[in-house]
Amino acid sequence: MEKKIRTDSGIEIRPLYATPLPMNEMPGEFPFTRGIHASMYRDKLWTMRQYAGFSTAEESNKRYHYLLGQGVSGLSVAFDLPTQIGYDSDHAMAEGEVGKVGVAIDSLEDMEILFAGIELEKVSTSMTINATAFILLALYIALAKKQGADLQKISGTIQNDILKEYAARGTFIYPPQPSMRLITDIFDYCSREVPKWNTISISGYHIREAGANAVQELAFTLSNGKAYLKAAQAVGLDINVFAKRLSFFFNAHNHLFEEVAKFRAARNMWAHITKELGATDPKAQMLRFHTQTGGSTLTAQQPHNNIVRVAVQTLAATLGGTQSLHTNGYDEAISLPTEAAARIALRTQQIIGYESGIADTVDPLAGSYYVESLTKEVETRAWELISKIDAMGGSVSAIEQGFIQDEIAQSAYQYQQEIENGEKIIVGVNKFTVKEEPDTDVFRIDDSIRKVQSEKLENLRGRRDNKKVTSLLEAIAARAQTPENLMPLVVEAVENYCTLGEIADSLRNVWGEYRGI
Repeated sequence: MEKKIRTDSGIEIRPLYATPLPMNEMPGEFPFTRGIHASMYRDKLWTMRQYAGFSTAEESNKRYHYLLGQGVSGLSVAFDLPTQIGYDSDHAMAEGEVGKVGVAIDSLEDMEILFAGIELEKVSTSMTINATAFILLALYIALAKKQGADLQKISGTIQNDILKEYAARGTFIYPPQPSMRLITDIFDYCSREVPKWNTISISGYHIREAGANAVQELAFTLSNGKAYLKAAQAVGLDINVFAKRLSFFFNAHNHLFEEVAKFRAARNMWAHITKELGATDPKAQMLRFHTQTGGSTLTAQQPHNNIVRVAVQTLAATLGGTQSLHTNGYDEAISLPTEAAARIALRTQQIIGYESGIADTVDPLAGSYYVESLTKEVETRAWELISKIDAMGGSVSAIEQGFIQDEIAQSAYQYQQEIENGEKIIVGVNKFTVKEEPDTDVFRIDDSIRKVQSEKLENLRGRRDNKKVTSLLEAIAARAQTPENLMPLVVEAVENYCTLGEIADSLRNVWGEYRGI
């Protein structure tokens, strides 16, 4: 018998409330507008993640244990810039960046330290990594094997969304075509070896951070998703298998109702896209997504105001039916979050999840004339943009022609103009300002981290079997010139302590580097 849920006044809350409007599909059923699960949060709350990673693996490991102790239900790893673009910490290009925006990972030794005391079979891990996603995934798998974990049971996500890097963020290495090949290699390998792993998190988050509006975020993200589906099908993969392991990553901004509408429209649109491309299994038609509150909405002025912004954005994500959520620290416009800020961000999720009542019924805003109408309008405008991209030959072609980049740039410019002329109010920035003293309680990373990592690398290279390392790097370069899957060799390479930079370079020598348009 299902547990009865009541308000504080004793009013029983039904699992589902009907809406008289045309969008009255049932949650858990195609096209999933109202949610991908019939009961949504009544049975289980969203996964509460906190994005963390900085300095060395040792320091990040301490933060992970702190967060797990505070009640997070999933880890989310941030990597430093050299790791993101395939350079070891001792490379000249890494100077000044090691450990700054995330943790530095150079080899399996760092990965072992990063997750020391954490059983990978018992935790879900999300890794925000793209150009080098294939290497970080290999490192995670190698570590799981060393721990004796059952690879059929380990779960998590790699972002692995290279198209949005070309369009909005810039941490790419190789040209688009070989980059897409790496992605389909991961799809194929994981479908056999790590079936519970989410092989891509198609990201609207960074598109939005670059200046896109909600409609553009939705349209460009789904267009990229469509490109990944077609690329996988082109190499013979079954959409009913690999599409089940695709997930999405969206931004949550301050316009509560438009954000809820965006999330509801996204599920509906993706269901139709996958069905059109041949998906018949409902789980291959579902859009599952992680959300992060909007980094670009945070202000350095009156930073405590950001606590309220993050709470509003948390409501948007959860009212919209997200599967997992990261909430930003209030001080992130100034520095990496302090432990205190990270705790408040997590408590925001916990208070909303356990105290607000929004988890008691499925799709709480269904039937609102405003929300239903807004959902339809967002969807209509997003389809118009997708049609333009399709006419250009799809996302890859639209990116190569600069269309998506130009659209984002125009939107960003318009938004900034509205702030500067006062048409759009940002509290504490262009209205309700106060004179403030600089905040000295910020989290800083020391440049000495590079020396620490460089010494580790020197020590590692002196102890490993360098003849075996050379052989494996040559094998990776040779296989890159064939259609054979690269992942088994990359896993073997990291198990033999080839470094991230060495593996990335072995492919740079074959494919070259992409310089953009």
